[in-house]
Amino acid sequence: MLGHIGLNVPDLTVAKKYYDALMPALGFTEYFNASDEFSYCPSGAKPGTYIFFYPASDPGPYGVSQTGLQQLALMVPTHQAVRDANEIAMRLGSVVVHSPQEFPQYPQPYFAAFWSDPFGFKIEAVCHHDR
Repeated sequence: MLGHIGLNVPDLTVAKKYYDALMPALGFTEYFNASDEFSYCPSGAKPGTYIFFYPASDPGPYGVSQTGLQQLALMVPTHQAVRDANEIAMRLGSVVVHSPQEFPQYPQPYFAAFWSDPFGFKIEAVCHHDR
């Protein structure tokens, strides 16, 4: 299990507003918030990966096909949670990559939605077993 992952963003304020609205739907709560970073941890003291956000010191653009982060996939417990997270992301102005659907080309069961955050990071909400 990953302990944590860190993401550099070009605008910490924009990232904080976006992820504060999105992360509860993906099962995360704020871990801490400082002037130079913020983070989330799994809600309810569940084990899992923490996600940290830092200001990028190099203003170069992010690209999903470049070396580095390809996507961030977050598991949720139900198909409805996938739909809810996707709806929140769309309200926040995210770009749709794939609407909520079954993906038969992946190991089953696989129900997911994909979108891009304000900086181009590809985010996925995925449900492997609808509870």
